[in-house]
Amino acid sequence: MSEAFTIIHTYSRSQAIEDGVLVDVTDLAREAGFRVPVAVTASVWARYVEVPTGASGQDETGRLWDVISMLRFAIATNRDQASELRFRLYVVLRAGADPELVELKAMCGPDDDGSPCITVMMPDED
Repeated sequence: MSEAFTIIHTYSRSQAIEDGVLVDVTDLAREAGFRVPVAVTASVWARYVEVPTGASGQDETGRLWDVISMLRFAIATNRDQASELRFRLYVVLRAGADPELVELKAMCGPDDDGSPCITVMMPDED
């Protein structure tokens, strides 16, 4: 038995990027060898890409490069075709503090047009 459903609301990836819920990092990801669009959630950006106040020797491009590079390494070493992948990296979270080991989650799924894309998020985000 088949029932018809009425879609009440949709929220596209492009809308999430436009709203700032996701940050498109595809340009830098392409430099790192990714062939699909890549975005990070606003919470990943705020916590791990933005430079903590007073932290020296840090910039957003370098911190984002670290996230993308560790994701690429995790993909290369975990080729089990899973759509979800957890990976870790060390990040300076406070000025003057040693880097801390943090865990992120990457999901591969469909972009708005159905083509593959990757979203990097906090482990507790969907």
